[in-house]
Amino acid sequence: MNEAELLFTQVLNCKRPSLYFDKGLKLSKKQSEFIASSLKRRIAGEPIQYILGNTEFMGFDFKVSLDCLIPRQETEILVETAIKYLNSLPPANFRALEIGTGSGCIAVSLAGLLENITITATDISQEALGMARSNALLNKVSDRIAFLNSDLFSSLPICDKPYALCISNPPYIPSKEIARLQPEIQYEPRLALDGGKDGLNFYRRIIADSPDYLENDGFLLMEMGFGQCKKIKEIFKNCKKFEIIEIVKDYSNIERIIVAKIKSK
Repeated sequence: MNEAELLFTQVLNCKRPSLYFDKGLKLSKKQSEFIASSLKRRIAGEPIQYILGNTEFMGFDFKVSLDCLIPRQETEILVETAIKYLNSLPPANFRALEIGTGSGCIAVSLAGLLENITITATDISQEALGMARSNALLNKVSDRIAFLNSDLFSSLPICDKPYALCISNPPYIPSKEIARLQPEIQYEPRLALDGGKDGLNFYRRIIADSPDYLENDGFLLMEMGFGQCKKIKEIFKNCKKFEIIEIVKDYSNIERIIVAKIKSK
């Protein structure tokens, strides 16, 4: 659906075909005022997802707010890739770790699509964690996700039961580039966008620290920004604890997901 259809179907609580074939649909005064206000906000650059307060991701409904990044189609590839690798393992009850959960779209989708998984999901933002918890409740998977306020791994104890998979869509936009991006991006939390001077700060930290939390042969999956693949490969090479096993391209043929496997300890 286009943005106008999204707006009207939500306001009228109807399906898309009804907009065109149900001649009995009428807007109340309150609904008309909301649509007029929404159009003004959208013209000013505010993303439609924030205006409506929700979006769809991996077939699930998610609440969104200015406290968290809007789930994107490219990140669905990250979830699909994680499922592929977990399904390639012998059947088990898997433990996964998500670093920087934001709205919770990755953790909630994994829990919603895999019955044999429990997830620890961290975020430095208490506000984002609140939204993630709401989304876990909304999608009936809150019993299998533990949310933790943490700056990456800082509040996460090294445990006797390591994780089969660590997954992250970290901030990866270079600091100086953020102000030059389209107006819609300026509404999103800088905390979820700013990857430091070269955009790679969080990759260095996650690649360095994640081996302490992964099983032998455990997987690390991360989303990447445009043109970052070569430099991220170098970070893995310098770490010496992983082997890169796949680079997955997105729908625009951009190298988007990097999959690495920890070398046997």
